[in-house]
Amino acid sequence: MGYVLGLLGAILLAVVLVGALGASRLRTLSRRVGSFPCSARPGTLPHASWSVGIAHYAVGRIEWWRCWSLSPRPTRTWYRDRLSITGRTPLDQAGQTDQYLVRCRYDGVDFELTMSSGAYAGLASWLEAAPPGRRDLVV
Repeated sequence: MGYVLGLLGAILLAVVLVGALGASRLRTLSRRVGSFPCSARPGTLPHASWSVGIAHYAVGRIEWWRCWSLSPRPTRTWYRDRLSITGRTPLDQAGQTDQYLVRCRYDGVDFELTMSSGAYAGLASWLEAAPPGRRDLVV
């Protein structure tokens, strides 16, 4: 009986520890300067599920971190010179005010992001501020 209680206590402690690490990681990511909430899904599958995440501007790239993960590395990294916006649609008609569906292409692969209008303005400005010769990044 004591062995079972000890095992259950160890499992409970592990669950609490993993939950605390996940919450700490999420808080740290969301409080970084240049971070914004951003969900992603493949663009080729219109009924694919969304992955909730946080995007963060880094030097010449955007790093995208999945919210429900303990990984110390970003799930996706998009470099500015290979990323383009191919379209956007306001999601007001879907009951999500101040949200955009943003269609993107990276190295010939299409994907979609959802973000606030402010985050979209920042993304479009960041892409348009690319070095000379790369002004075709925003439609």
